[in-house]
Parts: sequence; structure tokens; C-alpha cells
Amino acid sequence: MDNSKILIVIPTYNEHENITLLIPVVKQTLPGVHILVVDDSSPDGTSAAVKEMVSTGIEGLFVLDRAKKEGLGRAYIAGFKWALERDYEFIFEMDADFSHNPSYLPKFIEAAQENDLVIGSRYICGVNVVDWPMSRLLLSYFANKFARFVTGLRVKDCTGGYKCFRRAVLESFNFDGIASSGYSFQIELNFYTWKNGFKIKEIPIVFTDRQRGVSKMSTKIIKEATLLVWKLRVKSLFSNPHKSKKCGRSKSK
Repeated sequence: MDNSKILIVIPTYNEHENITLLIPVVKQTLPGVHILVVDDSSPDGTSAAVKEMVSTGIEGLFVLDRAKKEGLGRAYIAGFKWALERDYEFIFEMDADFSHNPSYLPKFIEAAQENDLVIGSRYICGVNVVDWPMSRLLLSYFANKFARFVTGLRVKDCTGGYKCFRRAVLESFNFDGIASSGYSFQIELNFYTWKNGFKIKEIPIVFTDRQRGVSKMSTKIIKEATLLVWKLRVKSLFSNPHKSKKCGRSKSK
């Protein structure tokens, strides 16, 4: 497969140390893959550090600078729109802090040959999370159960952010109608992928908490996710609630 048709979108805010370590590992794991760092004007110089790497001759590495910090969802949407303006066939979401191990990237691509959205799942084979405090683990685990129960979404890890989309899935979204971020952004994209008739597959991953930097989790993000699932429940009463151009080829299992 031509890895230049694959784009990994990595949103950053104050991830100078992590991103400079992550990029070489990703490039080694999938030679020729393209990487887009979407930086929300990090005060720590994250964008400048990546641009310095570009200047050294690393091919297929790009930076999209945003004027201010607007949350994970808006950063990903900016990255997705950038990707759709170009000739990419597979587009990834991936964190900058090594909680998403790059070693899984080939498994995503393998699964994406027969599926439209591949999700790296922490909960499809038990609970595979390392170094989280019990309070956060329980919050994540039961938030996923709650989201599945309320929306009917048949995904065990609704809030996971390590995933690979086929181009057609992103083309089907009305991005102007998506305003959520954090946990809720991931739930919303999964929900619309499912409702638009695309095929979803979860593959098991081990999620390891960041070793460097500060988590972006907040009480606001948790409240937003709780409210969103009820909004999606209402939308689920209607067929094709969020289509843009295309519909999927088959229903998720």
C-alpha cells in the first residue's frame, strides 16, 4: 500500500517534548506516512519545534497553525478539512503524548481494508488501561457504558481517540454542525458514522497514561459529554440525522 495516502492528524497544545519524540517513531513504524500536526498556538513552542523538524528534511510532515485554543474537536475538524482538500484515503486521529502506541498503526491499516472506521479500543478485551488513577478509569469505563445505553451505539470504547477513518466517512459529515470537543466529540463522530451506515470495527489496544506533560481533561468536558448523549438519543429517533454527501456501504456490527 502507498503510505503517502495515509494522514495521521495529531492535535497539540503544549506538547513540545512529546511531539518531537513521537514523529520519528511514527515515521519508522509506517515509512512514507504523512503527519499533520494541528497546533493551537502552544506557548511552549510546539509548532516551531515541528517546523524545525520539517526544515531538517523530514518528508510528509506538515503543521497547521490555529490562532487560539478551541478544544480537541475544532482542532480535529480543521485537520480533517485539510486532509479532504488533498488526496488522502485513510485519515487517523492520534494523541501526541504516547498514550496511543504507534506500534498499532499497521493493525489499523489492515483492519481498514474491510472497514470504514477502525477504533483502538481499551475495553473490547477487558480493561486495558495502564497508569490511570482508579477514579479516572472508573469514570471512563462507566461513561462508555452510559453512552452506549443512551444512544444505542454499538461500540465498547465510545470515547477513545485513536482511530482511522476512510475518506468517505469524513466526506459524509456536516462538520459545521459539530460543536463538541473532548469525550463528546469522539462519541459524536462514532454515532454519525454508525447512523450514516458505515462499517465500524474495534481492535484491542493498551492505553498508557502520558509520562510527560499535563492532561487536558476537565469537568467541563465531562459535563459536555453527558449532555451530548441525550441529544444524540433524540437524533437517533430520526433516520440519517447527519449526512453531508455520501452514505455508508454497510451497517456496523
